[in-house]
Amino acid sequence: MSVEQRGKQSAVAEPARRRGDKQRQAIVDAVRELLEEKPFADLSVSAISDRAGVARSGFYFYFDSKYAVLAHILAEAAHELEELTHYFAPRGLEESPAEFARRMVGSAAAVFARNDPVMAACNVARSSDAEIRKVQDDQFSRVVDQIVAVVHKEIEGGTARPISNDLPALIRTLGATTVMTLSRDQRFLGPDGDIDRGVRVLEQLWLTCLWGGAAD
Repeated sequence: MSVEQRGKQSAVAEPARRRGDKQRQAIVDAVRELLEEKPFADLSVSAISDRAGVARSGFYFYFDSKYAVLAHILAEAAHELEELTHYFAPRGLEESPAEFARRMVGSAAAVFARNDPVMAACNVARSSDAEIRKVQDDQFSRVVDQIVAVVHKEIEGGTARPISNDLPALIRTLGATTVMTLSRDQRFLGPDGDIDRGVRVLEQLWLTCLWGGAAD
């Protein structure tokens, strides 16, 4: 194939790729919108396709099922969390334990706020939907592993004093508490639903459990 032919083929393929990107994003946006109106269990591929302005066949060209769309959204949220935490970068010399706790908890709070009500809908559905539960649990385990690795380095350097020697269990407990609080579960926030208050408590919880409440 000549350079000219390859150039023409690329010129044809690029608009098609852009159309495909727009259709895929329309499907994702439709699921986000519909989750503001009804539980995930009540969503159908037809409803999603109608809202997105895409044929059912078009939906299945991009996604195998509505669960695949949800997994895509949760993967986007996980990537956003990685970016905001600087890919779970260890605490630098210029960053105090309190600042580190704020970076981690604040980043998670921003991701949950950006992706609400998707996160809330998933937490409601996980008790009865095995596929949603698996997607969430797999992502949660990856985050826990990354944080455990960061704290292990601090322990080796003598700068962290976790309240338990079972670090994976401790991080998993702290992580689950964070998820439920940021999901606006009233058992964690109370009847007033004050998320800012909950975030402040989470920061102190992480700080105390890992660094003994070290100050700025």
